[in-house]
Amino acid sequence: MSRFWTDKIASLDPYVPGEQPQDKKYIKLNTNESPYSPSPKALSAMVVQVSESLRLYPDPNCVTLKNALAKSYSLEANQVFVGNGSDEVLALAFMGYFAGGKPLAFADITYSFYKVYAGLYGIEPQLIPLNESFDIVPADYQNLDVSGVVVTNPNAPTGKALPLADIEYILKANPDVVVLVDEAYVDFGAQSAAALVNQYPNLLVVQTLSKSRALAGIRVGYALGHPELIEGLERLKNSFNSYPIDRIALAGATAAVEDEIYLQDICQKTIATRERSIKELEALGFDIVPSATNFVFATHPEKDAEAIYLALKEQGILVRYFGKKPRIGNHLRITIGTDEEMDALMAALKSL
Repeated sequence: MSRFWTDKIASLDPYVPGEQPQDKKYIKLNTNESPYSPSPKALSAMVVQVSESLRLYPDPNCVTLKNALAKSYSLEANQVFVGNGSDEVLALAFMGYFAGGKPLAFADITYSFYKVYAGLYGIEPQLIPLNESFDIVPADYQNLDVSGVVVTNPNAPTGKALPLADIEYILKANPDVVVLVDEAYVDFGAQSAAALVNQYPNLLVVQTLSKSRALAGIRVGYALGHPELIEGLERLKNSFNSYPIDRIALAGATAAVEDEIYLQDICQKTIATRERSIKELEALGFDIVPSATNFVFATHPEKDAEAIYLALKEQGILVRYFGKKPRIGNHLRITIGTDEEMDALMAALKSL
């Protein structure tokens, strides 16, 4: 505490990201980063920008990136917003669409940053429980009196995905508020709601280049939606930080979006490794939640999750343990690494 803090600062419960320890080299299976290099085309594009041109501001409108994304999703450029990682895009959306006095509906087990944003903007969360199988139940999202709805698809940290028909059900049940669909992991096995953008003016789809495009280090995220929704985000962005994407990141992100072949290649590698890893974990007695992401959510009915997490860390392998939270206190979230990294994980688990 500091006597210079405002009451708002003192009341915050900040988001805690996954560990990034510096004491030794770890196999990092705790923060859902890609184990593969970014697209070579993206790397080359970024290298070109490391020049005297860095004395100049980047394009505040990110026109090249918006055009590339619009082409990729068969949309118009005015239906695309870009920001400094999907977390910034989410923060602006919460500020612009949900801070209106009514509660905001989202799942009780989902991306924990949502509660942080809610606290920052004075939004009351209306938590909708997942069922016993960790499914989002679309019928639970009807007849709500809320400022908006947030659905993570596939959900995190569970990894489960909703079919597009269920997303459409939630959209139809909430026509007068924004339904934000957070698709950070959609490329690993789920259907994107981007296909519905032209049908539903209340739909905002948020994605990131951090996961499937292996660019967590440059912090680029984006939103797809009706031009009026996008204009609202632009107004907020330009009232806060008109240059959220630097010249290097802009070049790399644009090249990565245009390299569809490389995207599909590393996604298919990740999916193949995920399916093999699930079988091996199940053989060791773990129960695995069905995953459409680049991670698995695992629990062992006879072993303590915290003990496993600590023992793996001692052996130089990091997985994500969320503490003694209700319903998931004995679960671990394990990022899918390379085949070699997953082999090392399995060997360590067998030794335990």
